[in-house]
Amino acid sequence: MIGTFYGIGVGPGDPELLTMKAVKAIREVDILIAPKTEKKNGSVALDIARPYLKEDVRIVYQVFPMVKAFEKDTTAWEANKKEILGFLHEGKNVGFLTLGDAMFFSTYIYVFRLLEKEGVPIETIPGIPAFIAMGSHLGWPIVEGDDVLSVIPATADMEKIRRVAQVSDNVVLMKVYKNFPEMADLLEEEGMAGNAVMVSRCGLPDEERIDDIMARKDRPVNYLSTILARRTRA
Repeated sequence: MIGTFYGIGVGPGDPELLTMKAVKAIREVDILIAPKTEKKNGSVALDIARPYLKEDVRIVYQVFPMVKAFEKDTTAWEANKKEILGFLHEGKNVGFLTLGDAMFFSTYIYVFRLLEKEGVPIETIPGIPAFIAMGSHLGWPIVEGDDVLSVIPATADMEKIRRVAQVSDNVVLMKVYKNFPEMADLLEEEGMAGNAVMVSRCGLPDEERIDDIMARKDRPVNYLSTILARRTRA
């Protein structure tokens, strides 16, 4: 009997934002995969899910290289897939924890694609993305009326980012930690910097809100930082 693989979106940081379905899966799986980077110990996703762990669940940390290197070297990804398949073929149910939503800028997507080819049972449980939580938490409508919203990864080509921003009423800028000064300047050029807010580590104990992004643009930004911006203030 093959076990089921669950992709579990745990939301941005607040454990109370997990869905009931996510909590049920976390409490029932035999093994939880906690993805981590090579440079840091621990797992933010695991910390968020920790209040719901059962006592005998087995935690397995897996290191995933940066996605940009995926096609150049799939060794680590294949090794992680093999380990997960081993658990599933033992009849174990396996949960894969991921920040935000499982199908939104997530490492899980690549794991899902690898396992999908193996014909194993897979269930993906959605979670709340950081920018959705930010809107409610800050009292900041993300879109209304006929607004056009663009979700932009700041790691994209700068000219592409500029073209998208120019035709958008509101933007969500994600992955801004590497080039925050350039993103701040772009929003200033587009007349959005005055109507922008950045939140780092949304929903976590050390959450930080930055309202004046231009005053902050020369300081380092946390990896888990997202900007909401719009052309006009309602």
